[in-house]
Amino acid sequence: MEQTVVSSREIKQAATAYPIHPLLQERWSPRAFADTPVEQAKLLSMLEAARWAPSGGNAQPWFFILAAKEQEEEFAKLASCLFPGNGEWAAQAPVLMLTVAQMVTPSGRKNGHAFHDVGLATQNLAIQATALGLHVHPMAGFSAETARTLYGIPDDYEPVTMLAVGYLGDPESLSEQRRQQELTPRVRKPLDEFVFTGTWGHASPIVK
Repeated sequence: MEQTVVSSREIKQAATAYPIHPLLQERWSPRAFADTPVEQAKLLSMLEAARWAPSGGNAQPWFFILAAKEQEEEFAKLASCLFPGNGEWAAQAPVLMLTVAQMVTPSGRKNGHAFHDVGLATQNLAIQATALGLHVHPMAGFSAETARTLYGIPDDYEPVTMLAVGYLGDPESLSEQRRQQELTPRVRKPLDEFVFTGTWGHASPIVK
């Protein structure tokens, strides 16, 4: 079992074209989570990292709804927001979170960058988790309306993503399809497909 876990971590390490920080290289989104509880101190460290993310106008439009598996009713409540395809594996994680964006500024103006800032906070949280030996899997596959109803989320706030958080587990605990996803190397588009100079679609000389 231990060897399987190690191999999945090695398979998922980013094969970068240029050097990046090891924490960025090692961060990935598993589906297999161990049932080991996440220590409160580590959760607080992750949330503190999110707290210090960049924010347009310092609006800090990020909010997190959190449930650990030890809180059985709260965990089941949050897990009920997941679509079945995610629920089959994400409900095995020891911690679930829901990120929520405040869509208006304190002065009442529409915040067009709220989702962007929530994404930055979530990435801070994920990188801090990686530094602590944990993994975070963000998910779009959940019902925002169910979350809004269950938690009384106001109209000017929008559910953004759900997060599964925990220690890396054994891919053999997953269905065959999910196991294959867990053991397949990660890929990304090359830089020249999304870094432009001059006109749209013209690859910048720096990445050629």
